[in-house]
Amino acid sequence: MTITEAIKNRRTIKAFKPDSISEDDLLSWLEAASYAPNHRLNEPWGILVIGPETRSKLNHKKDFGGAPVVLAIVSKPAGTPFERDENIMAVSCFVQNFMLAAHEAGAGVYWSSMGNLPQNREILGVEQDYDVVGVLGVGYPAEVPAAKPRTPISSKITHLA
Repeated sequence: MTITEAIKNRRTIKAFKPDSISEDDLLSWLEAASYAPNHRLNEPWGILVIGPETRSKLNHKKDFGGAPVVLAIVSKPAGTPFERDENIMAVSCFVQNFMLAAHEAGAGVYWSSMGNLPQNREILGVEQDYDVVGVLGVGYPAEVPAAKPRTPISSKITHLA
């Protein structure tokens, strides 16, 4: 599969098979994700592996689609608001890389923003100056949704003089 095919064919997975994800595969996808662009090579991401007790406390309405692995991806603190934005952008690229690496291997990801809610930050034990960029359900898809139409990119382009 080409990178363009991976980008166009990756979907948000909302229902997973119970099949486990091997530690080696998970580490491989996270390693690939770590090649995301990041300012001054500061690698601002952190990964929290969410166990059953914490997962239960998060009380996600669909239990992350039954995903066998749940991760929280955090962005480390920064000295200025601009650096904070840079970190969050880099961590978002990290998450996208992770999703594409998992997709290439036949797995899928559900990305939820629920981790940044105050009560969930507390459940996750995330310090105040960190940002929770996402809580990810990871596993092998029970079903893959069809692609939804996209707005033509030409309508999003503005040429500046």
